[in-house]
Amino acid sequence: MVAVNLSPTRPARAVDERATVGAPGDALVDRFGRVHRDLRISLTDRCSLRCTYCMPEQGNEWLARSGLMTADEIVRVAGIAAASGITTFRLTGGEPLLRTDVVDIVRRFAAISGPHGPVEIAMTTNGIRLADMLPDLAAAGLDRLNISIDTLDRERFRELTRRDRLEDVRAGIAAAAASGLRPLKLNAVAMRGVNDDELVDLVEFALAHGAQMRFIEQMPLDAGHTWDRRQMVTRDEILTALRARWDLEPVPGRGGAPAERFLLDGGPASVGVIASVTAPFCGDCDRLRLTADGQLRNCLFSLDEYDLLPVLRAGVDDVAVDRMLRGCVAGKLPGHAIDDPSFLQPARGMNAIGG
Repeated sequence: MVAVNLSPTRPARAVDERATVGAPGDALVDRFGRVHRDLRISLTDRCSLRCTYCMPEQGNEWLARSGLMTADEIVRVAGIAAASGITTFRLTGGEPLLRTDVVDIVRRFAAISGPHGPVEIAMTTNGIRLADMLPDLAAAGLDRLNISIDTLDRERFRELTRRDRLEDVRAGIAAAAASGLRPLKLNAVAMRGVNDDELVDLVEFALAHGAQMRFIEQMPLDAGHTWDRRQMVTRDEILTALRARWDLEPVPGRGGAPAERFLLDGGPASVGVIASVTAPFCGDCDRLRLTADGQLRNCLFSLDEYDLLPVLRAGVDDVAVDRMLRGCVAGKLPGHAIDDPSFLQPARGMNAIGG
């Protein structure tokens, strides 16, 4: 079991069997005592948008269809992970709704239970196909949604995403608001000179749809590797802008959640800020990731991946798959070290890692 390294500057990391903790059914605990309960599964690297902070407009090299995990393989990994304490599965992409069997995958996930009972199924989507697909997804057992919307201005949206699809996104958000899926969360990457003048407007838009707005610091995950920390809108700047409109009260008990939440004028409505760069929450991280081509990742910013696909296709038993999960957890570092001068950006862009 060997990690596939996507950076030529660092040797591949093999799974250390001696460091692997536990057996099937035991909690997935790393060397720093973090118990892992969340597995984010990318269904595809393809997307219907070309956001400037994520993907180039042209020249993308997509994963070969034969190299993508099948629905059977995805569901098998989920069942094994659930047996060892994973309670939440988030389906991501690229854009997960581009996968033709996504409703079937959700339906099969809904039948999975672990030691703590039925698992929770969440999805992050750009919302473009959501209005048409939401009834089937909800009936299949989807529990909650995160929908990305970085701007409310049609021309800005077109320039940012290189697609004129804002009305489709808004239709998807309206459909989600009318559904019973809660909590409903809207995500926006805060960008200087792009949408930093819309932060209050975005929160008010979310509130009008019964949703929580969450702002994300722009991270070094763009395909062109042009990220510049000096141009990033920070957590403190986001909060300063919001405090011009609302009184913000921190919500205690964050746990392993990526978003730091603040009540708006005493609540119950709230806003979230995901400050992976200026206020990292690595010490409480409980997440693992599985890419569409079967690579296990123990951190969004990891340079190493653990290739699960050959194991799945070698006819091995579930114990071997569980051992891969535990090896990935055992190799997890204490943090992503974005502030370290030696930090290297992952070779994959966000669409290929999974949001």
